Amino acid sequence: MTLRRLIPKELTNSQQAEIWFFGNKTVLTRKNTITGIEYRNDPTIFAWELINEPRCMSDPSGDTLQEWIEEMTGFIKSIDKNHLLTIGLEGFYGPKSPKKSALNPGEWASTLGSDFVRNSNITNVDFTFVHIYPDHWYVSKWVRSHIEDCDKELKKPVMFTEYGLSNQNKDVQASQREQFYRTILDLIYKSAKKKGSGVGALVWQFLVEGMEEYNDDFGLVPWETPSIHKLTIQQSCRLARIQGLNQQTGNLKQLCS
Repeated sequence: MTLRRLIPKELTNSQQAEIWFFGNKTVLTRKNTITGIEYRNDPTIFAWELINEPRCMSDPSGDTLQEWIEEMTGFIKSIDKNHLLTIGLEGFYGPKSPKKSALNPGEWASTLGSDFVRNSNITNVDFTFVHIYPDHWYVSKWVRSHIEDCDKELKKPVMFTEYGLSNQNKDVQASQREQFYRTILDLIYKSAKKKGSGVGALVWQFLVEGMEEYNDDFGLVPWETPSIHKLTIQQSCRLARIQGLNQQTGNLKQLCS
């Protein structure tokens, strides 16, 4: 669950910062009206995402965003120590990671004020977060690089929480889309199988019929694309088998049988 979608530079104003603190404390301590459980104590919540795709282009050095992340993750953890916390990064490498910046989709990506390794190497960040869009950057090297960062340096799990291919790219055939997705999922599975840092991925985005107004050119109704639907189920099941979860009763056992 994303806590806020504010750009950090907007928070330099003290009044905006107070609103941010108050708003997130309100969310964390809110009681579920059905169960009576505060969100910070609710076991059905997996984790908090601090902010989606943070950037601070007014400070390409990354210092401003780094200080903001350190302060805000500390604030969240002071209220809620029960849930995992991640940032919500796209995964770009900044000036503090010069050897890795060549893997960015372009030189512009290193000037956005974010840095995957530096930002993620904060005590209160429990797992890392990466996006990947094959229209814009390389797939295999991008996935491998971030898994390597987390295996060797960060010592934290990595989730590729957005991956997708634009529906507007008319040069891409259905079989090519499937291959793009398969490449990503196979690399993650190989990492997970050997107990590496790669632990999962979330496609951007699956919709159901009637949700066309929410489509941003990346949306798919999974059962209308059987190959992608099947691939997604297969990935869920083989990751579940690693943990022995497919033997449990319920929907997962039925899905993976």
